Amino acid sequence: MSIALVLLCCSCAGRPLQGVLVPNAQSAEGATRVPILVATTRNRLIADPGEMFGKDRAAEVSYASIAVSIPPDNSRKVGEVQWPLVRPGDPGRDFVTVSAEDLDKQSFSGAVSTVAKQTRRSKVLVFVHGFNNRFDEAVYRLAQIVHDSKAPAIPVLFSWPSRGEVRLVAYTSDRENANSSQEALEQLLDTLSANPNVNEITVLAHSMGCSVTLEALGAIHSRRFGDKVKNVLLVAPDVAVNDFQTEIQQLGRRRPRIALFISQDDGALKLSRTIAGGVQRLGDIDPQQEPYKTEFAREGIMVFDLSHLNGEAHSRAFEDITSVMGMIKQRLAAGQQLSSSGALSADAAQ
Repeated sequence: MSIALVLLCCSCAGRPLQGVLVPNAQSAEGATRVPILVATTRNRLIADPGEMFGKDRAAEVSYASIAVSIPPDNSRKVGEVQWPLVRPGDPGRDFVTVSAEDLDKQSFSGAVSTVAKQTRRSKVLVFVHGFNNRFDEAVYRLAQIVHDSKAPAIPVLFSWPSRGEVRLVAYTSDRENANSSQEALEQLLDTLSANPNVNEITVLAHSMGCSVTLEALGAIHSRRFGDKVKNVLLVAPDVAVNDFQTEIQQLGRRRPRIALFISQDDGALKLSRTIAGGVQRLGDIDPQQEPYKTEFAREGIMVFDLSHLNGEAHSRAFEDITSVMGMIKQRLAAGQQLSSSGALSADAAQ
C-alpha cells in the first residue's frame, strides 16, 4: 500500500469535537480539576475562543492558563480522554473546560510561582506533543496524563503548530513547524529554570515532539539554569537513531536522565521510517539487539519496551499509563532512579 493511501485510510477515522475550550459553568460531584499552564507557538484564534489557538505558526510565543474537569473515576476508564459528543459537554461523563485565560509572559511566570506555593510543589512537568495534534487535543491529553499518573508536578504544555491532519503534506509541515519551535521551547525551559520556586523540571515528549525536545536540550544544557532539567522521557520518539546518538554525545555527561518508551509494533513510526527513506526511528527499535543494548547501558539510558501492552502502539504509554507507572516504579525500586525523588512516580513527595 502506498504512503498516500495509508495516510488517507488513517484520516478516515473521526476526530474529536472541536470548540470545547469555552468554559463550562456546570460541575459534577466527584469530578477532578486539573490546572494547566500553556506556552505555544501557534497562532491565536481571537474570534474562536472554543479553540484558542490554531494550526499556523505565530510570530511570537503566546501563553495561557486552562483548567480541565475530569469526570469521576466511576464514570471513566483510566487512560481515556472522554471527549464531549456535543458542546458544552457533561462534566459527569466528559472532559470539559472549566476556565481558559490568555496570559502574557510575566503573568505566566507569576502563575507558575502561585501554583507552586499553593500546591507546595517545586517540580514542573513539561509536555511536548507530537504529530497530528490539535491544540485542544494536547490540552486534554496532558490533563489525562497528569490525573491518571498522579504526577506530583505543575503541568505545563508546550504546543507547537501541528496541523492536526493525517496527510503527507501535513507530516512535512509539522516537521518544519516543530523544528522552528526549538528556540521557543528553549525560552520556556529557561523561564521555568529561572523561577526560584521551581527546583526540578521533567520533560515528557511524544513522537515528533521528541525531536524538538532533544534540539532544545542541546542548546540549553550548558547554561546557568540548564541543570534544573533533571529528567527527559521520550515516548514513541520519531527521531532517527543516528540523530539521537549524536544528540546524546553533544549533551555530554551533565545531561538529564533520559528514559525511552518504545513499541516494536508502532505502525506510525514504521510509516515515518518509510517517509524518511528507510531511516530507522528510535521509537520502534528492539532494545535487546546490538548495538542498542550495549550503547544504552553504557550511556545510562533507561529503556521501557511497551510492545506487550494493550492499546494503540503510538500512544499506549498514555493509554496504559498505570502499567507504565508500574514499570517505572520497578526500576526505581531496583535503584535505577530517574531522579532522587522518583520523577513521575505517584509515590514521590508532593
